[in-house]
Amino acid sequence: MQDRAKVVPLASGDVLELGCGAPNLDFYNWNKVHSLSGVDPSPQLLASAAHALESKGLTANFIPGVAEALPFANASFDTVVTTFTLCSVQDPHLALSEAKRVLRPNGRLLFVEHGGAPDPSAAAWQNRIEPIWKRIAGGCHLTRPVTQAISDAGFICQPPQGHYMKRTPKWLGWVEWGEARLAGADAA
Repeated sequence: MQDRAKVVPLASGDVLELGCGAPNLDFYNWNKVHSLSGVDPSPQLLASAAHALESKGLTANFIPGVAEALPFANASFDTVVTTFTLCSVQDPHLALSEAKRVLRPNGRLLFVEHGGAPDPSAAAWQNRIEPIWKRIAGGCHLTRPVTQAISDAGFICQPPQGHYMKRTPKWLGWVEWGEARLAGADAA
C-alpha cells in the first residue's frame, strides 16, 4: 500500500487502470482525475471495486476485460495506471502495447509492480518457485523484468525505484515503481 501511495496520486486527466479490482481508489487525487476507467478479468474484483466506488460516492467506468485487448479507442487516456498487474497478464508485451495505443501524446504510464529480483540468490529462488506459484497465485509470475519490459515496449522510464518489501521473503518481495512516457514524446 505504501508503494501505491507513492505512484497512484500522480495520475491525472482521463485515467485508465489496468486491473481495476486493485485497492487504489483511496490513493487517487480526485482533484486531478477527470475520469477513471478500468478493466479487470475477475468478476469478483470488479464487484468489489463497484462496491468501493459506491461506498465512497465515486463513479468510474470499470468493465470486464484484459490488458492485452483494451476496449478503448486510440489516444483515449492521459494516464495508464498498473499496480501489481503485469505479473499476471498472459502477455505483458501485448498489454504494454495496448497501454501505448490508448495513451494520448505525452501520456504517462504509472506503475508499481513486483518482478524479477536483482539479487542472484533471490532470483534463483524465484526461478525455482515460479512454476508452483503461478498455479496457486492466479497466474502471477515472479521473474518478469518490470522496468526492462516497459522499456522494451517503447516507453522511456524516469529513473525507476525498487526495493524489497519488508516482512516478505526476497523471492516474493522485489517491487519496482515509477513513471514512463512514450519514446519520442516531449516531456510535459
